[in-house]
Amino acid sequence: MTIHLMKIRHTLLTLLILFLPTALWAQKNGKEPLFGKQHATFSIQSKQLAGAEFYLVSGHGGPDPGAIGIYQGRPLHEDEYAYDIILRLARELRARGAKAHIIIQDKKDGIRDGRILGSSKRETCMGEAIPLDQVARLKQRCVKIDQLARKSKSNYKRAVFIHVDSRSAGKQTDVYFYHAPGSSKGKRLANHVRKTFAAKYAKHQPGRGFNGTVSERGLYVLRNTSPVGLFIEVGNIRNKRDQKRLVESNNRQALARWIADGIAADHAAGR
Repeated sequence: MTIHLMKIRHTLLTLLILFLPTALWAQKNGKEPLFGKQHATFSIQSKQLAGAEFYLVSGHGGPDPGAIGIYQGRPLHEDEYAYDIILRLARELRARGAKAHIIIQDKKDGIRDGRILGSSKRETCMGEAIPLDQVARLKQRCVKIDQLARKSKSNYKRAVFIHVDSRSAGKQTDVYFYHAPGSSKGKRLANHVRKTFAAKYAKHQPGRGFNGTVSERGLYVLRNTSPVGLFIEVGNIRNKRDQKRLVESNNRQALARWIADGIAADHAAGR
């Protein structure tokens, strides 16, 4: 009887050793004021991306609103929607144990659930005023990314840039992806995220298809930052169908989650 009880005790202790660390990890919380009061606190749910480091950049900002579309008679500003998606992406990545730097910041506008996101010029590059001049603006964010990357000991560092395209109003586009010319890791990352989007659309909208593309492009931010980069265009801000992808907060959240899922797949494939 005593031996039997000892075996049971040993089994219970083994189970505690195996599963208690995971349970404790799942209970940890993170906090980020930039997410806004409602979303500032979040659960760190896993170690899936532990050790990975990300530099997240929403397009334009400050004195430059970027592309502008009109939805139900009201303006949609690219920088506001790109910023909201970036915040949601940062939250998703941190919830998986990653370190995620938010390069463009607005201390007032956190994650917002409205359809029409009001525009402001408050955004900064981590506290520094954003220049109006395009080259100076892009150089500023690239310098900030490289400063952070040089201090990091992570062996998986990735920069993610999110923009909203502007084409003719009749041109509907799926989300598409750019990587730096000659970057094999950038191409791999872009393909993992694209495959994730294709799989998600197949699951949630069977028969729709997904025509998002992956291609290389010598964009300034991809050529002038040291971490592997991924540049994402999430839609055409002037197209009515693409506008729905932007104005519905659930859709913005899905974009962030799917991007994070694709990044996680790439991370699992190797450093």
